[in-house]
Amino acid sequence: MDALSLLPEHHQKEFDSRYRIVLIAAQRAKQLVRGGEPYGTSKFSKDTSKALEEVLNKQVPYLIGQEAKDAIKNAKRANERPIDPALYAQPDENAQEIKKELSVYIDDTAQHLGTVVEPEEA
Repeated sequence: MDALSLLPEHHQKEFDSRYRIVLIAAQRAKQLVRGGEPYGTSKFSKDTSKALEEVLNKQVPYLIGQEAKDAIKNAKRANERPIDPALYAQPDENAQEIKKELSVYIDDTAQHLGTVVEPEEA
């Protein structure tokens, strides 16, 4: 039995479109491929078929609309790290010296555009 036989017509009332089924199953398959645990036993061996079976058996929770957008925003906020204040510290002495030396060769200010700067001879 192949996974496409899992798509009977009675699932049309549970999902607003077949496209939604495919999206949910694809995301669930990605979880399974990355090491996620299946929600139960399956007669299928491939992760995509397992995912589709789980979706059609109503084992995969999902959100749509504004709830989904809010959940995505909250997940992104949870993954954000606070900015380390040390990143705002002044560059060390070596970095300032390198910047000064490079400024002789690279000067992209408007007043120097079109002029050629010759490197100093050592």
